[in-house]
Amino acid sequence: IASGQTPTPFIHTMKAAFVVLALALGAANAFVPHPAAPRRAPTVRSATVAEPEKATAFDLKEYLETKRVSVEKALDDSLQVTCPEVKTITESMKYSLNAGGKRVRPIMCIAACEMFGGTEEMAMPTAVALEMIHTMSLVHDDLPAMDDDDLRRGVPTNHVVYGEDIAILAGDALLSTAFEHCAAHTKGVPAERLVEVLRRLGESVGAVGLAGGQVMDLQCEGKEGVTLQELQWIHAHKTAALLKVAVTAGAILAGASEEEIKACETYALDVGLAFQVADDILDVTASTEELGKTAGKDEAVDKTTYVKLIGLEESKIEARRLVEDAVKALSPFGEKAAPLIGIADYIVARKN
Repeated sequence: IASGQTPTPFIHTMKAAFVVLALALGAANAFVPHPAAPRRAPTVRSATVAEPEKATAFDLKEYLETKRVSVEKALDDSLQVTCPEVKTITESMKYSLNAGGKRVRPIMCIAACEMFGGTEEMAMPTAVALEMIHTMSLVHDDLPAMDDDDLRRGVPTNHVVYGEDIAILAGDALLSTAFEHCAAHTKGVPAERLVEVLRRLGESVGAVGLAGGQVMDLQCEGKEGVTLQELQWIHAHKTAALLKVAVTAGAILAGASEEEIKACETYALDVGLAFQVADDILDVTASTEELGKTAGKDEAVDKTTYVKLIGLEESKIEARRLVEDAVKALSPFGEKAAPLIGIADYIVARKN
């Protein structure tokens, strides 16, 4: 095209054709297969990945043992001889407190606290207090004026070793020390929650708790015509009351709502009754060596038991029904309730 000449339509057409051809060639090239880049080999990790169902399975045995070790250390640290004058009473207290056992109550307290986002450290002082109260009840329960037993947890009872007078005082001291320990050592918990826990602990051992249940239990020995409802009242207060405060105290420490606390109460009452039914069954089916205490004692003193009122097989059915009801109460909490659900099953399957 000469200088100053206007391009003709033909030239415009040719330019457009070249643009279209270039675009076509580019598009065709995009569909031409290219050699694939070498695939990266999968990373092999040394750790074994569990099967899905195994990954979510709860190991109750491991959980109970881990928590038991923590509780045992806390119990051992909780009582110390501070001067020569208290050596005898402190040793008597430690003799029964450190005599072993399943530590179900303190572990349930910790499990409930963790279920609602709390920690073991937060719950441990209350857990120790619960075991002190429970141990007090055993020391007093074994006295000649009560059940008159010489064996507890596989060793001679407190009054056999230290005498009745010291055993009574050791039980009294364990009870009062329980409240002192809980109040003095609980950290990181709002005061109103701690006060409510202390209130519930007191209620659990009073006239509408352990003491009231024990009185009615003694009054029903050898008594004719005791009803199932009366027996349930005895054990809802003598046995279940302490289990109920164990679970609810843990929940309260962690900040559970009123509705959540009520679900814990329902669970604990059913578990507490199941615990007693299982005890009644074991008294007639297990040996003294298996139980760690005198077997057949209930029948010997004509104590009112589930086995006496409804028979052995019906008692087994009742224990299982109570556990099933307990588990249902915790259904809103999902996998977080696994330890408490496992403990409910363990309670009716135990051998001592």
